[in-house]
Formats: sequence, C-alpha cells, structure tokens
Amino acid sequence: MLGVNIKALREARGWSLSELARQSSIAKGTLSQLEAGTGNPTIETVFSLSNALQVPVSELLTERSVPEVVLVRSADVEVLSSNAVDLRLLRRLDLADKVLEIYDQRVRPGEVQRTEGHPGLEHVVVTAGVLRVGPEGRQFELGPGDYVCYPGDVPHVYETVGGPVTSVLMLEYPKA
Repeated sequence: MLGVNIKALREARGWSLSELARQSSIAKGTLSQLEAGTGNPTIETVFSLSNALQVPVSELLTERSVPEVVLVRSADVEVLSSNAVDLRLLRRLDLADKVLEIYDQRVRPGEVQRTEGHPGLEHVVVTAGVLRVGPEGRQFELGPGDYVCYPGDVPHVYETVGGPVTSVLMLEYPKA
C-alpha cells in the first residue's frame, strides 16, 4: 500500500519524484524503490514523507475502507522500524475534524528514538516496562497503565528505563 499511496499523493500534487525528494529530503532512488514496492522504509522515512505530503502516516500505509468489524492480526501488519522503535499501525479513524492512528509500539532497551516533530498530538499508554517519553528536555517516566499526551510538532524522545517497553501510541492529526 505504501508505494501505491505515495505515488497517488505525489501525482495528485503534480509533483515529480525529484520534487518529492526535495520536499522530503529522501533520495530520488529510494522514493522510486518505495513506489515500486521494493523498498524497506524506516520510521524516519515514513514520517518524512508524511510531513512532506502533509498527510497523516496512516494515509500512506492503509487502504481506505469503513468495515463494520475490524480484526487486525499481528502477523498481517507491516512493521515500521527505527534504531529504537518498532511500530505496527493497527487502525486509522477518520473523525469529523481529526484523524486518529492507533499503533502497537515496542521500544528496545539501550537505544533512543529522537523525532523532529510532526503535526498533531501524541498519546502514549505504557502496557509493560518503563518508558521515558515526551518533548526534548521535558520527558516523563511512564510505567504500566500510565498515560501522557504532548504536542507532536516539537522534537521528542522515546527511551526505555531498564528493559524493553510495550505501549500503545495514538497519533491525533487535524484533518486536512
């Protein structure tokens, strides 16, 4: 889906691969591979494309439909990875004025995930482990059952305290 959606969004804007490369700071060859379905993007790559195209991440990763019942099997969901985090998009919800994306998030110990920022809010609920998360210089330590919400448009950090962390990440975007 990623390649199909990138190409459709790029073409809807009248952009060439070169223009999308310029807007996203991603190499043209990498974009060509992604559109062809042969690339293996990182979290950073997908977020860069989301920012450049000014759409929620789920706009790049999902086919648009509104089924009555939604069942998501772990084995059927593509994993987006970085040095510290694995994300699996479980659901995208289109509301009147917002888009919500729900992710299963795994954070590896010994690594730090730094994100430059993106539109909207981040909501995090830890289900196992201890996570240090939040805006640079203002992180919070969350244990199982703890929740935090903060602006996503500022640089922010994810880091484990001790062992691995399992959490639910919800991204809340204003609807374009």
